[in-house]
Amino acid sequence: MTFFLVSSAIKVFVVFNAIMVGVAMLTLAERRICAWMQDRLGPNRVGPQGLLQPAADGLKNFLKEETYPALADRTLFTLAPLISFVPALLTFAVIPFAAPLPTPWGVVPMVVADLPVGFLYILAISSLGVYGIVLAGWSSNNKYSLLGGLRASAQMISYEISMGMSTVAVLLLAGNVTLTQVIAQQQQGGWFIISLTLAFLIFFISALAETNRLPFDLPEAEGELIAGYHTEYSAMKFSMFYIAEYSNMVTASALMATLFFGGWDIPFTSWDQTGEPSVLKTLATLAAFGAKTGFFLFTYIWIRWTLPRFRYDQLMALGWKVLLPLALGYLAVIATAIWYLHAQLGWTYGTPFTLALGAVNLVLVGAVVWWLDRGRIISASTAEVA
Repeated sequence: MTFFLVSSAIKVFVVFNAIMVGVAMLTLAERRICAWMQDRLGPNRVGPQGLLQPAADGLKNFLKEETYPALADRTLFTLAPLISFVPALLTFAVIPFAAPLPTPWGVVPMVVADLPVGFLYILAISSLGVYGIVLAGWSSNNKYSLLGGLRASAQMISYEISMGMSTVAVLLLAGNVTLTQVIAQQQQGGWFIISLTLAFLIFFISALAETNRLPFDLPEAEGELIAGYHTEYSAMKFSMFYIAEYSNMVTASALMATLFFGGWDIPFTSWDQTGEPSVLKTLATLAAFGAKTGFFLFTYIWIRWTLPRFRYDQLMALGWKVLLPLALGYLAVIATAIWYLHAQLGWTYGTPFTLALGAVNLVLVGAVVWWLDRGRIISASTAEVA
């Protein structure tokens, strides 16, 4: 019991600090990557290659004056950033990030809390962050902030359903909601990106909307709402919203890597999952997990500086008229395919099973691309006014 408590405390401390440092460096990465895309330099004066720019920004926010709107609800105005900040950090707790680590006192699983309902925990906790955004908008007593908070709540409801439905297919294949078992299943028969391609695409689009990133950043659209729900915030309260946003990006990227790309599994080898645990395996799988998560973080940044923002009616139409029916229809098709392969053909999950589902997904993705390319899906948003 003592070993469990000590190892858990160490994991909490390490993961918390890693996320906080990673979020700080991610802000620098975003600014440098967007500068690279726009053929300019970006931050490069504070420290070597601008590496101390996040520290300078943090110090600036600590020293800036805290302001409060005269008619704001001060209690909720102060609590709102915390309500957004805390769930963003809690959600990473159930994501396995490396192979188990052997120690003289026993083997330590590289996950803060290996809950038997890990994925359901993430869906439940991540949804709580929107309360902070809504309360920030309402408590500011600013109409633009209030509109931003209302947009965030509507957006979360619209895309949370699609995200949840897209992952039911993962649970059908894995047979478990524990993320450790999801990874183990992918190690046996191939990554779910092959057998559940369309589910990944739905999940990815929904994750963009859930984290309020372009082209779905309508709750803080500066062209319409000044800065949206955090218009009245300054100093560290303002920073906490950004820390929450980037923490949600990290969690969403790690979740995509875990659910569809094998988590910490190293591709094209079984060395990482066979034999006795070792420090080398832990480090190698940690690097593999970091590379996969980093790829999705780069994709987040790439999309932000490439695509324009949706109109709000287009945002709602995409969620309710396209993604939700698509997720429901896909779930029916993929469940039938899995039942047929299991019950009628007697196949167990393995390479043939994965390839068969991959062929089904290839057909479905082609059909969806053709369907969307007709330009008639979001007709209410695209129709010209006579």
